Amino acid sequence: MTEIELPLWASVPATLLLIFGGLLTVIGSLGLLRLPDFYSRMHPPTMGTTLGAGCVLIASMIVSSALMHRPVVHELLITLFVVMTAPVTAMLLIRAAIHRGRLRNRK
Repeated sequence: MTEIELPLWASVPATLLLIFGGLLTVIGSLGLLRLPDFYSRMHPPTMGTTLGAGCVLIASMIVSSALMHRPVVHELLITLFVVMTAPVTAMLLIRAAIHRGRLRNRK
């Protein structure tokens, strides 16, 4: 088997980004568990997963670029889609909850 050595300039930022992304995701998950109602619970997971996924994708972009010796930007598309869809999904869930609450109050 051949070993591929990752340069130090790529491994240090990638490691820090992976740790930071993991911490953001864990904090978002804890916010989902700890907050009292649905509306409060929506914000931490959305922010945590969006920022956490962004950090992981940037780390992947750095490592892939270092290993291939050329810029790799496929992860930018994934980042764009995650950043665009997570907040929109959260807004749709909140609007559905508001609509459901209004229907309950009418009865």
